[in-house]
Amino acid sequence: MRDATYFTQPLHEWQRRYEALRASFVDRLPATAVANRFGYSVGYVHLLRHQFTAGKLDFAEPVTEGKAARYRVTAETRRKIRTWREGDLAAGEIAQLLSEEGVDISVRTVERVLAEEGFPKLPRRTRLKIGLTVQGAEVPRKTAGVTVGELEGRRFPCESAGAFLFAPFLEKLQVPELVRSAGLPGSKVIPAVSYFLSFLALKLVGTERYAHMGDHAFDPGLGLFAGLNVLPKCTAMSTYSYALDEVHILKLQEAFVKKAARLGLYDGSVINLDFHTIPHFGEESVLQKHWAGARGRRMKGALTLFAQDASSKLVLYTAADLLKEEANEQVLKVLSFWKKVQKGVVSTFVFDSKFTTYAHLSLLNDQGVRFITLRRRGKKLLETLDQLDPWTKIHIPHGKRKYPDPQIHQSLVSLNDYIGQVRQIILRGNGREEPAFLITNDLETPAERVVSDYARRWRVENVISEAVKFFNLNALSSPILVKVHFDVLMTMIADTLYSMLAKHLRGFEQCDAQKIYRHFIRGKAAVDITGGEVTVTYPRKAHNPILRNVPWHRLPRSISWLDDAKLNLRFQ
Repeated sequence: MRDATYFTQPLHEWQRRYEALRASFVDRLPATAVANRFGYSVGYVHLLRHQFTAGKLDFAEPVTEGKAARYRVTAETRRKIRTWREGDLAAGEIAQLLSEEGVDISVRTVERVLAEEGFPKLPRRTRLKIGLTVQGAEVPRKTAGVTVGELEGRRFPCESAGAFLFAPFLEKLQVPELVRSAGLPGSKVIPAVSYFLSFLALKLVGTERYAHMGDHAFDPGLGLFAGLNVLPKCTAMSTYSYALDEVHILKLQEAFVKKAARLGLYDGSVINLDFHTIPHFGEESVLQKHWAGARGRRMKGALTLFAQDASSKLVLYTAADLLKEEANEQVLKVLSFWKKVQKGVVSTFVFDSKFTTYAHLSLLNDQGVRFITLRRRGKKLLETLDQLDPWTKIHIPHGKRKYPDPQIHQSLVSLNDYIGQVRQIILRGNGREEPAFLITNDLETPAERVVSDYARRWRVENVISEAVKFFNLNALSSPILVKVHFDVLMTMIADTLYSMLAKHLRGFEQCDAQKIYRHFIRGKAAVDITGGEVTVTYPRKAHNPILRNVPWHRLPRSISWLDDAKLNLRFQ
């Protein structure tokens, strides 16, 4: 049985708000008294008064307690919801579109209608999959080739705009022609040269792994560098590298080195050779174990080979499909490759004692190739040192050498499995505890020159170290060796491009890629496309004056893979 407490102590929330407002407006009770009587805070009482006076509270038809009033969705609204869901729009996006049309509907109501219409819930998607960046810019659903004409009048930012600084040198190397001559495959949507430039762009901007391509997924400028709207996704890039066989890679390497040789990038008189083990830590890897000098132990990995021009410090040959039993023969393969590239050039091969066998040294000698290497010293060999005489002091003209005046002893010696004799130069006083035994088939060159040429062998170790640190050579993405070889080859090409750019940067000619990247390549720019020309405007930086002094007008300006569009580089 109801009594006065029905009004003084209301049970239903809507009625409690009503009685609180009546006490405030009709009985003129202070907010504190109203709050104490009806169990509200003083602030909430003021909020109720504000909502009531603003017409935001309606007590005409209170909702029956225990039941929620459902929003009645019209047939037209249902049709729109179905249509938009068929376009893969989420419930929140549909509710927003309806709100823009004047239909006030909640996300929960849209979800209820979709369930009633038989639509399952959409899986959670990233903003990239939805087609939006963090800033709300549109992202293409698929990577595709673009032309400058399609982008006429467009202006967009580029997060990795330093890649465009390499475009004139890529044109100088005639990269599209190299890709065609190597027979690299493409797809219906992405041309072969765009795939190649996409891989190369990642190397030039220091991207560690294919999986990190998402860092550039929103960069239309870097996509334009490769002739695309955006760079391909990591899955597409990884799948493409699997499609390349050894023939493609060797053809590409030969075509690139021949072109670089015609441009005079190599001296070719002395070639440094060295192995490098790229470690792999996968449990199911089938790779062999090789010696990893940087880690001081044998470990599972891909054995790679680097041949470097000692004068220019550029890598001119790589191999990454090497087994233990094939390692000793690689010196002959390097020779065969180099003869195709530089016919008639007499080179000296420099390598350490474990690079090949004495029998293969004999084969090199038979083909008229000079070599400088170390003799494997044993206990008996060291015991004969005290009996040797005379010792001669020589001077090695290296400015930074700590011990420029070592002593040497020269003689002709015979080696097991080597036909004939070799010249042996024993070196002591060079800062080492034990003397070094150099052997060479060059009997005429002065000892100072022989020792100096071998001393420069550390340059190939330096270039490998740089490839590991900046080009992420040791980030082995797969135990599939063809894929590793392609990655190593792209490292070689990227290193060559950095060297070509550095030669035009006054005061930075001898700097490594990491320093060039830090001062000149890293950074943003604005890309404008007008009148068939691509203009890249770089913001003000400390080293821009050096870039402005580069004779860009003497370098190729047209970009052949972008419909011969002219490239303008501007530095504020």
